[in-house]
Amino acid sequence: MKFLQRKRAPANGNAAPPVLAHRLTRDLARSEQLAEMVAKSRASNLIEVADMLAGLYIYDWERLGKYWKEPESVEGFLQQICRISPQRWHYWMANYDRKQRAGVRGAAKAPRRRKGDIPPLPPSAPARSHELRAVLRKAEEIAPHHDRVDGRAIPILTSECVLLCIAKAPDSEIAHRLVASGLDMENLEREARFPRHAPQ
Repeated sequence: MKFLQRKRAPANGNAAPPVLAHRLTRDLARSEQLAEMVAKSRASNLIEVADMLAGLYIYDWERLGKYWKEPESVEGFLQQICRISPQRWHYWMANYDRKQRAGVRGAAKAPRRRKGDIPPLPPSAPARSHELRAVLRKAEEIAPHHDRVDGRAIPILTSECVLLCIAKAPDSEIAHRLVASGLDMENLEREARFPRHAPQ
């Protein structure tokens, strides 16, 4: 099984790297990459809960849509919460594709640096907001599968675990709206806590 976890560089050269708190399944890691893209499109330096929900919706809707009694009717509602319009989606994908192609071409034509030149800073990824970190901590508590890292059991977060914790977040407008949209909480919780298949 392959699990993905984005590694963040320490703030300064002397700081110890952060302790790994969890791993993400491949699907959840890709959803988070899309959430990052949504945050960047808003020129935000934080990935919010709505951005993560957007990433889950964009990447994993075929699987997660089954937790709504009428998935077709809820898509417009999710697009509204996540601030997704066809125009914005087209812009995100075109921009992503353009950056990917420029990166490949740029790698071959990178200008040579002279001695003493200061290398440009790499673009930094948006950090997770306080609310999103709280959701992920809750997902760590309910995750049924774990991986061993340095003798420690690390929870493996799935899309279902994260969606459930978004929907159960206390005092959250998004959580109230998700539940009111017809999200089948009982079925989602069963699959998050007792999945039929091992995570990938």
